Amino acid sequence: MSLERAKEYLRSKGFESHIIIPELSSATVEEAARALGCEPGMIAKTLSFLQNDKPVLILAEGMARIDNRKYKDRFGCKAKMIPPELVEEMTGHGIGGVCPFGVKENVKVYLDESLKMHETVYPAAGTDHSAVKLTIAELEACCEKPEWVDVCKGRTQEPQSSGILSL
Repeated sequence: MSLERAKEYLRSKGFESHIIIPELSSATVEEAARALGCEPGMIAKTLSFLQNDKPVLILAEGMARIDNRKYKDRFGCKAKMIPPELVEEMTGHGIGGVCPFGVKENVKVYLDESLKMHETVYPAAGTDHSAVKLTIAELEACCEKPEWVDVCKGRTQEPQSSGILSL
């Protein structure tokens, strides 16, 4: 059901053709990168938080980590993940497939600046065997011009423009 909700949402935005259904699992950053043949940083992981008992999703570069100080400075509260057993109920998508597409109405979506390290990123599409290939501008359009935040720890690696790993 979650894939169908994400697919319908992406269809309404004109991006249904960007959905990828890999044979391998895409539940974790490492699995998704392997399944899609891209660098782990190009996976746009979706982090699920609670702020005053309301669900918030932050999409970040695959290798990025939340910086607790930046998070608290930006949102005025401590970073508190949604308990795993409540993620699907609160966001509309289960763990491994959480994405900003077709989420429940009360879910606020933010994009972290770390995503801008890449020209193309791959967020999930509602299941642990799905992804959506989007440029940063397309991701922004799909999320209806969400607010950009800077809540992740800095990285020293240069952005990757190619979606293919060299072997």
